[in-house]
Amino acid sequence: MAITVNIYYSGVNGNARKFAEEMVSSGIVRDIRAENGNLRYDYFFPMNDKETVLLIDSWKDQHSIDVHHASPMMAKIADLREKYDLHMKVERYMSDELGMPDMDKAFIKE
Repeated sequence: MAITVNIYYSGVNGNARKFAEEMVSSGIVRDIRAENGNLRYDYFFPMNDKETVLLIDSWKDQHSIDVHHASPMMAKIADLREKYDLHMKVERYMSDELGMPDMDKAFIKE
């Protein structure tokens, strides 16, 4: 069962966006995406909040997340969060093994 974690990083003076940019430029994002079990690791910028960045982070299962959290990479991420003085709000979702109901599919244009 896949697990998706939405992390909202918030700061001041554009620090959340600077954090995301440094995560990419330093190669940390590339390394996370290469980890066993990572399905997605992408940043988004909410239109109504210039001081927040949304990270959508998906993993194959809880074990993959646990291995990631135990890796030395987490210290690098924590250091960058401190550098940019970011605060976090976290949402966690588990995949629906049944898939999308037919009624909902009627509203999707592919």
